[in-house]
Amino acid sequence: MRRPLHPVALWLVASLPLGALHAEPEQVPPPEVRQLLPKGSQVLDWRSADLNADGRPDVLLIHEPVATTDDGPRTLVIALRQPDGRLAVVKHNDKVVYCRQCGGVFGDPYESIEASKGRFSVNHYGGSNWRWSNSFSFAYSRRDDTWQLVRVDESSFHTSAPDKMKSRIYKPPRDFGKIDIADFDPDHYKGVGPK
Repeated sequence: MRRPLHPVALWLVASLPLGALHAEPEQVPPPEVRQLLPKGSQVLDWRSADLNADGRPDVLLIHEPVATTDDGPRTLVIALRQPDGRLAVVKHNDKVVYCRQCGGVFGDPYESIEASKGRFSVNHYGGSNWRWSNSFSFAYSRRDDTWQLVRVDESSFHTSAPDKMKSRIYKPPRDFGKIDIADFDPDHYKGVGPK
């Protein structure tokens, strides 16, 4: 039987610099992924997965301004593999990935993206004495030919009491309706979308 982590150990993990928690990109992106970048942008992270469940490897990409002083939008891009083998951008969102300064005292809140067949998630972690995290999960809808929000996980705790974490899960149709990835706003999703 595994013993639960001691509260001091939880506090130490919660106190790590965000850089220690950041997932590194899968690898250096190949030229076909770099070609998707607008001028003045760089890859923050990317994953290859069959995002629309058609048997071909697609790309989930996050790009941001090259200048570290530019706190402009970080854009999530979905590029699907076409029958001729090329990638084509089909969706993007400028709000789902938080800005460099949006993590409070903790700094950059971006943690990672995860991608698998027909689904992906965007994960953040930030705060100061009050730490918070969220994960926005999307799944492909064949009927609507798009990716829709299917789950939001939110957690928070105070560093003085890390064992008293508060967590909440939001799912459709109880908490929101159909929300396309292109329309998703992490600050305004509760009660949004047709049910």
